[in-house]
Amino acid sequence: MITKEQVLQALSHVEEPDLKKDLVTLRMIENIEISPGKLSFQVVLTTPACPLKDFIERACRNAIAHFIDKDLQVTIHMISRVASQKDGQLANIKNIVLVASGKGGVGKSTVAANLALALSMSGAQVGLIDADIYGPSMPIMFGLEGARPKASQSADGKSRIAPIEKYGIKLLSIGFFTDPNQPVPWRGPMVSTAVKQLFNDADWGELDYLIVDLPPGTGDIHITVAQTYPITGAVVVTTPQNVALADAHKGVGLFLMNPINIPLLGVIENMAYFTPAELPENKYYIFGKGGGKRLAEYYDVPFLGEIPLVKGISDAGDNGMPIVLDDDSPLAFSFKEIAGKVAQQISILQAIPKLSPV
Repeated sequence: MITKEQVLQALSHVEEPDLKKDLVTLRMIENIEISPGKLSFQVVLTTPACPLKDFIERACRNAIAHFIDKDLQVTIHMISRVASQKDGQLANIKNIVLVASGKGGVGKSTVAANLALALSMSGAQVGLIDADIYGPSMPIMFGLEGARPKASQSADGKSRIAPIEKYGIKLLSIGFFTDPNQPVPWRGPMVSTAVKQLFNDADWGELDYLIVDLPPGTGDIHITVAQTYPITGAVVVTTPQNVALADAHKGVGLFLMNPINIPLLGVIENMAYFTPAELPENKYYIFGKGGGKRLAEYYDVPFLGEIPLVKGISDAGDNGMPIVLDDDSPLAFSFKEIAGKVAQQISILQAIPKLSPV
């Protein structure tokens, strides 16, 4: 009969690719069970959206076969426990992720909606705040025009706003409380108060990720959110042309300012290229090429991916069913891949304090 010590010794040869430490040191192995000819254990990932899940499982099987017994029947349960460094305010929300852009019209809200849904589809508990007070678009993208959130009684006995749930995520937008045909003529303090209510007065429950769709620019809402809440990191969305990149630099600069200091999880390039349906192998870089990648390299942050200019993406949002929900669309895979990279960067950030040996 093999021992747990032998199992741990074998698995200590399996390195977590991002953290460059072995699974045992990182305390990722749990619930080892041994019986004649059989072995089972859990590998605890830091996110259900881990893009290296299959790679890690194969590496574990190879380690057991090489160091213990290749004929052993091995059952590996790949589970996840999303890490959190949050305490105090909004402690039930493990990670708050900002989606921002320097300028409007780059598809930031589309990216935020599909990113939130992709994380949810991986098994995470996800919420989405539409913090674009002056131009909320999530009610349209989720087919919730005219919807009104209800009040709920929270565990502390207070009456709170119940986020609307659709497609497996919890959603709040200022668009649920205003007339969509009327402008929102609010001054700065009123805007900041409204945004805080979306965070503080809602019954979000337990969330692994809360995605926040910020408005364009670097104004009151950005500063209020960044300085009031424990933000895990920010994702910047841009298009390839120089005008968009110039504004994206300003957006990145805001998060890196000393009073704010929010980690940049990476850059996403939207409308990167156009591929005609009749010429699927061709890519036409209508707005320029590689702008998002250059921005990421300039700030030494990950380039999370590029999304092509495809009418189906905007059509899906207009129809209230974001493209990531369409399993037959190759674009759904693109958004899921980007979501995996975002979760990967969050896991790296959250794991840094845990790298000391057991």
